[in-house]
Amino acid sequence: MKDGKSGDGAGEEPMNAPLLEEYLSPPTTLQLNHHNEKRDDLPSRVWVESKKFWYIAGPSIVIRLSSNSILVITQAFAGHLGVLELAAVSISVTVVIGFTFGLLLGMASALETLCGQAYGAKRYHMLGIYLQRSWIVLTLCAILLLPVYIFTTPILKLLGQPHDLAELTGLVTIWLIPIPFALAIQLPSQRFLQCQRKTPIAAWVCMGALLFHIFLTWLVVYKLGFGVLGAAAASNVSWWIIALGPVAYMACGGCPETWTGFSMEAFSGLWDFFKLSVASGVMIWYTTLSLFAYLVAFFADAHRLNLVVAKFEWEMYSLEYWYYRILVLMSGNLNNATVAVSALTICMSINGWEVMIPFAFFAATGVRVATELGAGNGKAAKFASQVSVITSLIIGIFFCTLIMVFHDKLAIIFTSSEAVLHAVDNLAFLLACTILLNSVQPILSGVAVGSGWQASVAYINIGCYYIIGLPLGAVLGWVFHFGVPGIWSGMIGGTAIQTLILSIIIIRCDWDMQAQKASRRMNMLSNSGGIP
Repeated sequence: MKDGKSGDGAGEEPMNAPLLEEYLSPPTTLQLNHHNEKRDDLPSRVWVESKKFWYIAGPSIVIRLSSNSILVITQAFAGHLGVLELAAVSISVTVVIGFTFGLLLGMASALETLCGQAYGAKRYHMLGIYLQRSWIVLTLCAILLLPVYIFTTPILKLLGQPHDLAELTGLVTIWLIPIPFALAIQLPSQRFLQCQRKTPIAAWVCMGALLFHIFLTWLVVYKLGFGVLGAAAASNVSWWIIALGPVAYMACGGCPETWTGFSMEAFSGLWDFFKLSVASGVMIWYTTLSLFAYLVAFFADAHRLNLVVAKFEWEMYSLEYWYYRILVLMSGNLNNATVAVSALTICMSINGWEVMIPFAFFAATGVRVATELGAGNGKAAKFASQVSVITSLIIGIFFCTLIMVFHDKLAIIFTSSEAVLHAVDNLAFLLACTILLNSVQPILSGVAVGSGWQASVAYINIGCYYIIGLPLGAVLGWVFHFGVPGIWSGMIGGTAIQTLILSIIIIRCDWDMQAQKASRRMNMLSNSGGIP
């Protein structure tokens, strides 16, 4: 055909040549900007990144806030029975249960990598085996911790706590013995579900347990008159609801691929799993024993040393975690110890409740940064870190403002004692500063974890908390007689210096180079077959 419609005649120009030329020619910068104006502008990028971030952080926040609120509510009900009861429950919850939680949390963290790798390798049945092994190991550990609960009273007396406070604290702690066994079930189950992106189930269970705990504690404390021991018993029931809820979900078919029932295979390789869990747990239990953790991991299996290095993030968390517990014990040696302990533990409870949000952001930031670096997207990792820091800072400013506005009413939920209310009021400014700093510092640590800087940052944390913060707090508290505010000011100083150093490191970071390092690391793991 030569009518020009076929387009294959020599020298013939198609009728739609201008349109075809516009289609085939490279787009100009103006055209690209116009085309992507709605997709690539800053608000849209922030929105997309925020959705990814909150998808990871949201359920974790609910779980952490609900679980921590159970202990806070127990303290609140005990506080309205008397100052001594408040101080006793506060030490039991903050120090003894905190000690147990820290160790078991670290041991359960070994499950994250093992279950994550098994799920990624589609060896789904191994997730259930790992879960059962972790249950066994953590339950044995809970049994070994029983002397701490049984002999709490003589231990506190040895540390210089008042006689009446030590006696009541020991009695309350004995009633809390079921909690470590509940933690031995709950912490591994939570990580088992997390690896499968099923944490919303655990979040709903925690919220239900929290609502039930409020009613049950009110019933046994005020209506049935069981007092402080009734509050402790109610905590046991609520924690076991949190522990058994996910197990019931699994048993009823919620995880058909990964949970096929109890198996004798869980007892095979149990010793190696125990050594690996202990190596992870020792790091969060006590920072100065980190070298021992590495040695345990090395002698257990040299390849698994990589797993312990990957879990160095728990050591960064444990430094601040244990600093606060040391502060509580130090305040017991001040004048009017019962009021001092009560005031400080109330502030620690408020701070501990709010800091659950930054700690969830810590984990989510690590995941987002690691994911983008692993994909070779250095700039995306940088943007993810910026969004998470700003988001957490905005939330921190909000809570900091609330603390300053209601500074004289902070402790009303915990106690009606005028002495304690006044003492907490005097600590409100320090609490606000701590909340503001903690809205940034954990997120920066999350960036470090996602980038693989755990070891370097851990040394920074050790220096800031234990070389600067703790000695400074001791000097201000006793030498200059500032008491609890002086002890706490040392903590704030250490955290501020740590935040400044981390900020400088991250600002100066070459993100493209970090992406290249992450790619090389992934290649090495692929060639070596990964961690067994």
